[in-house]
Amino acid sequence: MSHQGVQAIGIPNIPNIRSDDDLSSKILLALGALEFRLGDGDIIVIASKIVSKAEGRVVIGNKVEISARAREIANDNGFDPVQVELALRESSEVTRSKGDLITETRSGMVCNFSGVDKSNAPQGTYILLPADPDASAKKILGDLERKSGRHLAVIISDTQGRPWRRGSVNIAVGCAGIAPFKYNKGRSDLYGRILQRSTVCQVDEIASLAEPLMGQAGQGVPVVIIRGYAFVEDDDSAKDIVRPKDEDMFR
Repeated sequence: MSHQGVQAIGIPNIPNIRSDDDLSSKILLALGALEFRLGDGDIIVIASKIVSKAEGRVVIGNKVEISARAREIANDNGFDPVQVELALRESSEVTRSKGDLITETRSGMVCNFSGVDKSNAPQGTYILLPADPDASAKKILGDLERKSGRHLAVIISDTQGRPWRRGSVNIAVGCAGIAPFKYNKGRSDLYGRILQRSTVCQVDEIASLAEPLMGQAGQGVPVVIIRGYAFVEDDDSAKDIVRPKDEDMFR
């Protein structure tokens, strides 16, 4: 990384996204309105909600048929039964249903309510996570690179809680064009000692860097450009960030 540091630039003027919208074109139009040009090495962090909206992952609540299991979980905990039902449909496994509804999504994430959310959703609707966030990131990256002529990376972010700390942070749920991890093994510390192990989830760090500009309420900044962060590519994806079950201490 340059000694000049890393820049985070919020893109506020992206219109309300609807199903089947071309997200890459919407982003480039918003950048053009700001007279901002993408450069080689820019990382585009995109809030998962606008990806989900473009992919038609918005559900009308009063059209959801609630199962007996969902109603039981909702009644026992004071949860929204529609949100519970959708969370169950989106999950491959329920880890906890007392006090919280912790699930594993079909894409492998372990999170609250399978990531189903009502915030920043049209009235009476629920937004699901992208079905395959890595595939979504790869498609958006290909579109942006083709249209801009630049070499880029894309991170799709979402806000998640952590079992060992209060509060939530932005994390990467999908990525393309950037390695999820950076490795410090073999590097020297300040005292000349060689690090034997040090793996940093850089895409989560970058997603968190974007969050103060994105916000969690009505800020209306669903895209942030990160500039000046040196990164490498590999074949790993955000799916590789999730610990295997035999390494997960919180199950």
